[in-house]
Amino acid sequence: MVQKSKGPPAAASDQPKRRGRPRAYEPDVALGKALDLFRRQGFAATSLDDLSEATGMNRPSLYGAFGDKRELYIKSYQRYRDDARASMAEIFRDEMPLRQRLEGIFACALNIYLSGETGPRGCFTVVTAASEAVGDPEIRAMVLDGLTELDKAFANCFRRAKEKGELPESAEPAVLAQIASATVHSIAIRSRARVSRKDLEAIVKGAIDMMVGVKG
Repeated sequence: MVQKSKGPPAAASDQPKRRGRPRAYEPDVALGKALDLFRRQGFAATSLDDLSEATGMNRPSLYGAFGDKRELYIKSYQRYRDDARASMAEIFRDEMPLRQRLEGIFACALNIYLSGETGPRGCFTVVTAASEAVGDPEIRAMVLDGLTELDKAFANCFRRAKEKGELPESAEPAVLAQIASATVHSIAIRSRARVSRKDLEAIVKGAIDMMVGVKG
């Protein structure tokens, strides 16, 4: 009986087996793209399709990497806070004279608020997250934490300045800190409305003169 030929044996592949499809994106870069979009458009006006287009990720990939739209928004806000804190940390820690320190802090804030390829984006906390804080307890807690953190950082600056004799004994660091924070919030909103940097710097100078004393 003649056996049917089974053909040549299959050649063993020398190539390693593929283990799933490699990622075509960098999570950190994608999160930065989502952050830019949320800062520009806010939460409600930003759709999943918008996020997919901005990040180059389809919906399943977005869900897998970041969760749903709300989770991505929260992660974007946290990324914004981390970046802003890092950009200002050295100025807050530096033992330079109070006026010079405040000028540096406000200048850094303006650099953040006036950035954006399509126009000034303002502050994520004041312009974007504050509106979501009304109905979302987690975002509200993050906003409150951000405001408190800024107040404490300014208060520490004024406290040290008072100890060094740069402020009178009657100065109240906590009150001055709230005025400084309110100035930050004001220039954030005005920058979003495209008030010029020159006019924003005039507001800052007036606030510093009020807090520290008119420069002679």
